[in-house]
Amino acid sequence: MPLASQDTTQASELFAANRAVGAVTFETILSGGTTRRGRVHEAGSLRVRFPSPETDGLSAVLVNTAGGIAGGDRFTVTIDANAATAVTLTTAAAEKVYRSHGPAAEVGVSLSVQTGARLAWLPQETILFDRARLSRRIDIDLHDDASLLLAEIVVFGRAAMAETMRDGVYRDRWRLRRDGRLIFAETVQLEGDIGVKLAHPAIGGGTVAVATVLIAPADQSVADRVHELAATFAGEVGISAWNGFALARFCAKDAADLRGDVMRLLAQVNASALPRLWLT
Repeated sequence: MPLASQDTTQASELFAANRAVGAVTFETILSGGTTRRGRVHEAGSLRVRFPSPETDGLSAVLVNTAGGIAGGDRFTVTIDANAATAVTLTTAAAEKVYRSHGPAAEVGVSLSVQTGARLAWLPQETILFDRARLSRRIDIDLHDDASLLLAEIVVFGRAAMAETMRDGVYRDRWRLRRDGRLIFAETVQLEGDIGVKLAHPAIGGGTVAVATVLIAPADQSVADRVHELAATFAGEVGISAWNGFALARFCAKDAADLRGDVMRLLAQVNASALPRLWLT
């Protein structure tokens, strides 16, 4: 093997060997009318902690001991909320996705919410550095009268560093099923000079942060309650209800403003669901 090829191969092998791989799987169970953690499995750099309950349900906090996500890293989270349980999950801090010179980081989330269960998936922001490459998928299975409150915030570039994403990849695939029937599916992809794309009036109009909030079950009355807050939002917000759920979209030119808008919506929809970590 030529020396240059050998060096390239060794560098690739070294890169692959140093990638972070993490997984968290846990279930909730009902014991004496109270939600408790059941089976818990942790692997690699992902951990889950269960502080004192913030409401009548279980609180869970994801911790990434790797200190962030880099190209080639792979993380998976699987939650099974068993019948009649309630769980709220957040993250210990905003998740940073660092620049990659090669493959994309991969994140997979699988949420199963059984009959009568309630799950709130409310991680803090995901911040993409310039040249970051992230591929994420979120799969949700709701059973019968299960309920879900899900919020995801993505920030493109480090606001404190006045950084914009001049190059990168962001892929986000969501699938929501109710009793096995697909009721919502979307795939978002931004690639190349994301900062320039977001500056385009037809795409982001100068947006640096976006968020999606999914509420199920929900009808037009939920959307109407959010519309009542229109004058208080700093950024742009739109919400629609169909197929038994509601979906709100946020975009803003300031990440802190967008976080505040999401918090206002969550307080309007379910004030008790907001994790204390969001307030620190």
